[in-house]
Amino acid sequence: MTPVATPSKQAILRLYHNMLRSSSSFSSYNFRNYFVEKTQETFRQIQSETDPNKVRDLYSQAVKDSTVLRRSSIVNQLYGGWKLAVEVQKAPEEAMERGNN
Repeated sequence: MTPVATPSKQAILRLYHNMLRSSSSFSSYNFRNYFVEKTQETFRQIQSETDPNKVRDLYSQAVKDSTVLRRSSIVNQLYGGWKLAVEVQKAPEEAMERGNN
């Protein structure tokens, strides 16, 4: 069995970008924020790792997580619920009126 090569920086960055895109596509605010933070944490861990074998293992796990994340975001978009209060944007006129009171 031949050893698998360590992923290139370009491959890691491409995976990071794809996972951030999938994470950002969740319609649910809490899921979206959780998965963006989780993705950033995962890739910080990969970035700080110096052992090539550990980098390879973390990368292969991230690839698996990416496919699950992509499918989950699609399902969440289909069955997304109501917007939360932190997501609802007020019209500029309402914000001005509230500021004057």
